[in-house]
Amino acid sequence: MSLRVDLVEGSRIALRTLGVNRLRTALTLTAVGIGVATLLAILGIVQGLNGAFARQLASLGTASLNIARRPYVVTGDWWRYRNRKQITLGQMQMLAQQSRLATAVVPEVNEDSKELRAGDQSVSNVDLVGTLADFQKIWGYEVPAGRFLTEADSDAERQVVVIGSEVAEGLFPGRSALGEAVRIDNRPYRVIGVLAKKGQMLGQSMDLVALIPFKTFLAVYGKRDFQIDVGVEDASQLDRAEDEITGIMRRARSVPPGEPDDFSVNRTQQLAETYQKLTGALYGVAIGVGLITLLVGGIGIMNIMLVSVRERTREIGIRRALGARRRTIVIQFLLEASLVSAVGGAIGTAIGLGAAKIVSLVTSLAAAVQPLTVVGGILFAAMVGLFFGIWPAARAARLDPVEALRYE
Repeated sequence: MSLRVDLVEGSRIALRTLGVNRLRTALTLTAVGIGVATLLAILGIVQGLNGAFARQLASLGTASLNIARRPYVVTGDWWRYRNRKQITLGQMQMLAQQSRLATAVVPEVNEDSKELRAGDQSVSNVDLVGTLADFQKIWGYEVPAGRFLTEADSDAERQVVVIGSEVAEGLFPGRSALGEAVRIDNRPYRVIGVLAKKGQMLGQSMDLVALIPFKTFLAVYGKRDFQIDVGVEDASQLDRAEDEITGIMRRARSVPPGEPDDFSVNRTQQLAETYQKLTGALYGVAIGVGLITLLVGGIGIMNIMLVSVRERTREIGIRRALGARRRTIVIQFLLEASLVSAVGGAIGTAIGLGAAKIVSLVTSLAAAVQPLTVVGGILFAAMVGLFFGIWPAARAARLDPVEALRYE
């Protein structure tokens, strides 16, 4: 009962004191608020980017594998991958025939940074892909306008193309691209489909793409180093599928027992792990900057509380003479310190969320803050005030009542 009275009465005194010393309170709030605002602004942008990346990764298809000479993310001895043998059509056919878990197997061959032209319009830096019909199923492409490539398109080496939404908007602004002619390396192709918008991944647009039949690609550009894309029934089978595919590919490529694989089986999860490493560094920066600023704010709180103790020495002496216990004095000053810090944290939270939202509106960066992060920011700010208020509160409680009453 007495503890509740101490908390209620201490809160009232703390609020009254903060209201009387408005300038001092405002300066303390500013120091804490800047720290929390900085922390939440960076965390908001990073969490927003994480959410956007997860959605983009899911749109690629989570139940898929890619077999290539090199992994998605090359680190260290890159030359090892460069010297590997090329993957062949015979190996792909063997994989398609022997795999029991693969639901689709298609080749994928790429030419980067192509320019597509249509009349006076042109679009640069387009990723040209040669593939087959099941490519759409494996990687989750949607074709809201027109159709996707077919096996017949490839067998007949037709000059047809399916283009990304950004390519369609650039070449045919304000009108349909279906049936229109585009030129790639001065060769004419007829647009048979336009892909649904996918957005960006790791700063690269997934809508700057053009897909042509696989055999058409080989007829125009000759033999190229290509990859094999494999779809499975669901993501729970990826581990088993990877083991099966590894065994088949080792036999197809005549890799001796005990020798390392001379190919890589890639998953979209590898991109997610790389992305998490990148954003982990940003988290570290955010936490470091926020903690340093909160440390400065906490020292400011301690300094101001020490000044407050000195100014209110006589008041403390009177309260002690009237029967107030040391615990009551400690609770009063701790409440005052944590309250001003929590209010500063709440203001900083609002500013930080607003800054993150503004950044997301004026740039391509996404922003989203989880509710738990907001609550954690305010509570952490209150804990900072509580921690840095311990020493001033203890000094106030240790004052000798008689000496305090004589203080001028």
